[in-house]
Amino acid sequence: MPAPERSGWLGKLRSGLRKTGNSITAAFVNAKIDDALYEELEEALLMADTGVKATEHLLEDLRRRVKSNMATEAGQVKALLADAIADLLRPLEKALVIGQYTPTVIMVAGVNGAGKTTSIGKLTKHLANEGASVLLAAADTFRAAAREQLLVWADRNTVEIVSQEGGDPAAVSFDAVNAGKARGKDVVLVDTAGRLPTQIHLMDELKKIKRVVTRADATAPHEVLLVIDGNTGQNALAQVKAFDEALGLTGLIVTKLDGTAKGGVLCAIARERPIPVYFIGVGEKLEDLETFDAREFAQALLG
Repeated sequence: MPAPERSGWLGKLRSGLRKTGNSITAAFVNAKIDDALYEELEEALLMADTGVKATEHLLEDLRRRVKSNMATEAGQVKALLADAIADLLRPLEKALVIGQYTPTVIMVAGVNGAGKTTSIGKLTKHLANEGASVLLAAADTFRAAAREQLLVWADRNTVEIVSQEGGDPAAVSFDAVNAGKARGKDVVLVDTAGRLPTQIHLMDELKKIKRVVTRADATAPHEVLLVIDGNTGQNALAQVKAFDEALGLTGLIVTKLDGTAKGGVLCAIARERPIPVYFIGVGEKLEDLETFDAREFAQALLG
């Protein structure tokens, strides 16, 4: 991505994370480097849904960095905290690779309201910009609106779509993978039904879709992505754990980071279930989905 475009994105990310960041950076205002500062930081990190494990890790790491750098000013400590957060998040950095398999079959799951179908539209646009031909599978057949929404995205992105009104989600997925092979598509994106991990029969449906996709292509699915809403904080972490246990996730898309006070959840994920974050979203526009960069995120958070 050209530098000016990326710097525009950085500005968006910084303003999106302002609510989370302000609560953390407030601890540094006129602060002395003492136990009171660390206590205040601990509280701010927990309030930002960083989680107990990640918060403990970050504060230990920060104390070590402050000591080894002989930092004496609050501004230095803040910069060191940004370094600690960037290092914690670095394992989540990974690029989505297309082209190793033709088609690359990507299953996308997520609870209703997380922004799943919108993210699929944005992902389609991103892939098309990279020159990939995409076939969409509308396997969210329980929700008529999801199918309609996906048809709009398909139309907007000028990509083909496989859909059946009220069809069986697994059957739609099977047909889509076969169609993707027959039509020589680079990517088949399967929109699976939005579900809560507590709905066991619905999680079973997702497992069935995965099995049927493998029947259509023994190497597929090549990616199993979960879309999570950054606003839901620790609840998002619980979703990651539940869906990973059921499906074996390969990556995450974190949406709605604009205006959330819970952006610290990425630190919790990094510490407790480090599944790569392929994309993060701030805003509704097609281009408001961007690849995740740990250093950028840490700087935007504490900017």
